[in-house]
Amino acid sequence: MADSADSLKTTPLHAIHKDMGARMMGFGGFDMPVQYSSIMEEHMAVREAAGLFDVSHMGELLVEGTEALPLIQRLITNDAGTLSDGRALYTVMCTPEGGIIDDMIVYRRAEDRYLLVLNAANVERDVEWIREHNRDGAALHDISDDTALLALQGPRSLDIAQPFLERDLNDLPFYHFWEADDGSFLDCKAAVISRTGYTGETGLELYVPADDAPRVWRTLLEAGDDQGLLPAGLGARDTLRLETGLCLHGNDITEQTNPYEAGLGWLVKLDKGDFVGRDALEAIEREGPERMLIGFVGTERGIPRHDHVLQSPDGETIGVVTSGTQSPVLDVGIGLGYVPNESRYTEPGRSLRIASRRRTFEATVAEPPFHED
Repeated sequence: MADSADSLKTTPLHAIHKDMGARMMGFGGFDMPVQYSSIMEEHMAVREAAGLFDVSHMGELLVEGTEALPLIQRLITNDAGTLSDGRALYTVMCTPEGGIIDDMIVYRRAEDRYLLVLNAANVERDVEWIREHNRDGAALHDISDDTALLALQGPRSLDIAQPFLERDLNDLPFYHFWEADDGSFLDCKAAVISRTGYTGETGLELYVPADDAPRVWRTLLEAGDDQGLLPAGLGARDTLRLETGLCLHGNDITEQTNPYEAGLGWLVKLDKGDFVGRDALEAIEREGPERMLIGFVGTERGIPRHDHVLQSPDGETIGVVTSGTQSPVLDVGIGLGYVPNESRYTEPGRSLRIASRRRTFEATVAEPPFHED
């Protein structure tokens, strides 16, 4: 949902986006680029070549000291104790009732030094929650304002970035990262090169100092110009993540949803020891969630939207759409939504209906990613 134009924050690349003629919109408290050319063109560039996103609205929190790992372990559902230096993991942070406060990536930079990457709209809430549970005095440093995050995504992304790195990107596995604190990456004072992303494609996420970001942005766009690289906005980022079936906090996951019903039970490591929400999640895992997040693909013309009604084939209301769009690859409507945890509603191939105020159209339950054969 778009924010009011009043009091929006800006990223270090804001002036560049304006100069490039990007259409801007409030998102997560920031004035962000939605698109430069068209969502369709930018989406397909990422699927077929590469796209460059400014996602500097995301938050970054350093957690340091001997109590860093114990604090993180108390707060997240996944097991950060399995990490070694240079590795990252995806996780959620829950309330005592098992509701999802936020989803995040945890980077282990050293045994006593971690980086947490938080959703933009949740940074203040997350940091306050972490401080409240920091009873043993881990050092917390919110470096969000000093950090820019660029996402270079698509099948040609590694080739575009490779000339600016001394190490072979083919040696960097998924959910691993390198640190370059010596200026070796585009003369940045410090940089984190991470094999992560939110598009379902090969890609990198590049954490650089805020004042280095404009130079990095321009250099990468110039380097990728002959390889089909396009600047891409949040519109394409949303259609890409939805084609891949990735959840968006605030839509598909909230404090009113738990990891098991959201299909994220694989992030819950009940055997790692105590953590906030463990008892509630153990009960849900034992008894089974009452509802489940499903994916669906339209079989009739129509675009599902957030809060459209999900119906059974006979018209009974069974849930709501949490995310929906027109898939640029499939040229049909796709979406996610919660329905009762019964096979007649959750089994792939089952029929359902999407109802808006104006019309109703048919769809079929399908497992993401939707765009892959």
